Amino acid sequence: MSHVRLTVATTVALAGMLLGSLSAAQAQTATAGLKGADGKDVGTVTLTETPHGVLLSLSVKGLPSGEHAFHVHAVGKCEPPFTSAGGHFNPGGKKHGLEAPEGSHAGDMPNLHVPQSGELTVEVLNTAITLEKGKPNSVYQPNGTALVIHAGKDDYMSDPAGNAGDRIACGAIM
Repeated sequence: MSHVRLTVATTVALAGMLLGSLSAAQAQTATAGLKGADGKDVGTVTLTETPHGVLLSLSVKGLPSGEHAFHVHAVGKCEPPFTSAGGHFNPGGKKHGLEAPEGSHAGDMPNLHVPQSGELTVEVLNTAITLEKGKPNSVYQPNGTALVIHAGKDDYMSDPAGNAGDRIACGAIM
């Protein structure tokens, strides 16, 4: 598990360098407004295409503290309890989990670590997705895609969903 945290730390450190190399005119972006099961706004995510993947800039408030799974899901529909968002975005037909030897779903991302305040601002780089329309791994699919935060942490290996529990927040990618 420690190599996953190192990957997250490295990803966050590189994210600023990647964005710094893009001019505002070059950067393709998308957004997702996250809502909790009660319909209240809990945060936003801005997705930015970089030369090495999509940088997700996440800002949330009012979430329970602790470790929470964070995934791209295959359907851009967020009706509580958010099962409408389908399974994980997986255009490559891979197994689930960042630690899967065969490779992970394109929608698998590192767990979020929400502090006691329930507020978190973080950047995550997903190298398996793109904002380029028409590509198999594009978040712009006919049924859309969504970002989902789960009640529990992703164990990074249980197929198909990491044993992460209920879905507590969801936002369709626009």
